[in-house]
Amino acid sequence: MIGVINYGAGNLGSVMNALTCLGVKAGFVPGPDEIRRFDRIIFPGDGHFGTAIDTLEKTGYDDAIREWIKSDRPFLGICIGLQLLFESSEEAPPVDSKTVRGLSVIQGTVKKFSCRKVPQIGWNSTVFRKGSRLFPEPPMLSFPFFYYIHSFYVEPTDHSIVVAEADYSVRFCAAVERSALCAVQFHPEKSGAAGLKLLDNWLHNY
Repeated sequence: MIGVINYGAGNLGSVMNALTCLGVKAGFVPGPDEIRRFDRIIFPGDGHFGTAIDTLEKTGYDDAIREWIKSDRPFLGICIGLQLLFESSEEAPPVDSKTVRGLSVIQGTVKKFSCRKVPQIGWNSTVFRKGSRLFPEPPMLSFPFFYYIHSFYVEPTDHSIVVAEADYSVRFCAAVERSALCAVQFHPEKSGAAGLKLLDNWLHNY
């Protein structure tokens, strides 16, 4: 059964609806102590980096997520569920000279787009690297469009984990894969057929 982490962020209904369309059993994780009951975990949401990490720390989800990823069990992060995996973000600058730390399971930072028009809202073509398990589709689907809404993008220290990129003033990381951990900047649950295909790939390839 798939567990969807509910820590007060948005898009949870859309994620559950997408999973229902795929005919899979899913439920909200009642709390950090119950996360082990599930076979797979989806970590969705939107919002402010600093507020979100503060909520995770207060509820105990931060350690539960780190332990899940450390145990190498299937994990999918969506939007801020990608960004929170990193060490720090320009969205949450240091407070009293103390850095606001993310979950730090991926080395790197989260940066703000330097262009005038932010956030990026809407559909954008996304290029997947050959060999990606998230989207190992034939050439006609090499550049699928996914739905994005974000003002910040991730910069992993290890570029080898980047399996998809898109352009919005700069070329940015759109998805990462590392063992059983994967995460995407776009919203597959709002991306129509391509998004459902990606979720289906995740279910069958991890």
